[in-house]
Amino acid sequence: MRLGQIFLWGILFLLSACGGSRKAAPVTYTPDNIVPTDKSLLWRISGKSLKNPSYLYGTIHIIPKEDLQISEGTWNALRRCQKIAFEIDMKEMTNLRTQFSLLTKAFMKNGTTLKDLLPPEDYSYVQERMAEKGMAAGMFERLKPMFLTMILSNEEAPSLNGKSESKMTSVEMELWRVAKKQKLKSEGLETTAYQMSVFDSIPYKAQAEMLVEGLRNEQGGDEQLAQMIKMYQDQDIESMQKMISGDTDGMGEYEDVLLGKRNRNWIPIMARLMNEQPTFFAVGAGHLGGKGGVIALLRAEGYVVEAVK
Repeated sequence: MRLGQIFLWGILFLLSACGGSRKAAPVTYTPDNIVPTDKSLLWRISGKSLKNPSYLYGTIHIIPKEDLQISEGTWNALRRCQKIAFEIDMKEMTNLRTQFSLLTKAFMKNGTTLKDLLPPEDYSYVQERMAEKGMAAGMFERLKPMFLTMILSNEEAPSLNGKSESKMTSVEMELWRVAKKQKLKSEGLETTAYQMSVFDSIPYKAQAEMLVEGLRNEQGGDEQLAQMIKMYQDQDIESMQKMISGDTDGMGEYEDVLLGKRNRNWIPIMARLMNEQPTFFAVGAGHLGGKGGVIALLRAEGYVVEAVK
């Protein structure tokens, strides 16, 4: 996986059928039931004058291949859809020109360096840890700290470790392979340029502090990933959302930037796509649950959103 692809996946780490003419029964959501409680990764979206239902599917961006299981019902949903939409259009994710253009934006502005942002002891610690990982100071000194964090969080990603065959994959990539065979149209709920702007929404100093904390808690990070994968296998979107909200590496403070605002931005885009064609939406499972999650936001807009078992 090229560096640009690693960046795109990293941003994405901090954190039945699509056809048919069945008319959904009217559903009214109260404040008590608008937040989803069902354990499911696949959700049917209907109502609000939609001619046909669309579907919402929760993904995980990095997972061991041996742990990945996608249900037959999910594949059936994808086969019957006319369009697939990811957080970022996978055509863009896999475009070499896009990746290189993003790399030019990965550096801090005004000549700022990591050394400018950290106390001497923390900076020395980062240098030592980077050296252990084979990265000389010249390779990371001016990179935005969150970009550097995401590179490190994807050490097990395909090809990054130099091996020809990685043990890791992403749900998005597996879905994209099948979608291409089906010749589905693809869309993105946001652009790579917007996701890059997320880096600039968080002060460099705060990013640097997150980087240090993440390196010091690296072992805990491995345990956190294992816990997240277990929640994903259990289809427990509520626990996944709570885990992200309670993030211990300092990102919880910026939950609205990383999750909430993005979720809200997606709703009108999803509405347009669903009105055009039945669409299969594939976004990180951490975006689905909670009162600010995509499911609750869609329900608040008048859509019927039901778990598909």
